[in-house]
Amino acid sequence: MGHRIDGTAGDVLTARLRTQTARLAALEPDVRADRPDAVHRMRVAARRLRSALRTHRRHLRGDRTRTEDELQWLGRALGRARDAEVLGARLLAQARELPDGADRARVLAELATWSERETREARPQVLAALDSERFRRLLAELTALAADPPLNARAARPAAPELTRTLRREHRRTAERLAAARRAPDGPAREHALHDARKAAKRARYAGESVGRPARGFTHRMRALQDVLGRHQDAVVARDTVRTLSDGGFGYGALYGRQTAELAFARELLPAAWEQAARRPQRLRRA
Repeated sequence: MGHRIDGTAGDVLTARLRTQTARLAALEPDVRADRPDAVHRMRVAARRLRSALRTHRRHLRGDRTRTEDELQWLGRALGRARDAEVLGARLLAQARELPDGADRARVLAELATWSERETREARPQVLAALDSERFRRLLAELTALAADPPLNARAARPAAPELTRTLRREHRRTAERLAAARRAPDGPAREHALHDARKAAKRARYAGESVGRPARGFTHRMRALQDVLGRHQDAVVARDTVRTLSDGGFGYGALYGRQTAELAFARELLPAAWEQAARRPQRLRRA
């Protein structure tokens, strides 16, 4: 019963485009006002829209690559502010846990100054993007696309078999990315490959979200996998940032070690996360 879905593949895609476009547009005032989490939520809406267009290319007439590229541009414009906020909070929290003898007060002060500067410098980039004609064109394009998507004949097929194929294709893509990461030599090559696997898991999760309740189990498993891979990527970024900021003192060395340990722990969690996520998506059935 939990895997039944009604309508066509086009119906599901249309609902996704309309929901996320409305969300992105509604968040603009909150982002401009610098309200908590607004930048993050707008960035997620942009990512979900881009993912929907990429995942459902075979259900749309014409080429949407330019729209996908513009959504990627918006996500990147918003990204620096969000990444600075998250990374700053992470490193400051960890620095507070340094022992007294690790020059904690100085490291904390330097990290606070760095974090404040990064956040401050990222803000104009966000506002410049929202003030640009490029953003207005993108918003108009998304609004028109959501109102009347150029669906093709394949989009008219029943949702159940068509979206079962979509979920299985995204699942297979994630598995291939993880296999490539396992084959990659340890070091930057594997870290990059695991980052690619994280993006594939996120796209698969978003595909599950589009289906809704019938794909809830699949979505949950892909999110759990994405979380582990995201934990790994966060540790990589934090480690490289600490390396850049470090003056060679004990405090920064301890923070660097913390990121390295976190990275290793994420890799230990990965096999169990994939064991759950490796289950092939169940066949959706017509309601």
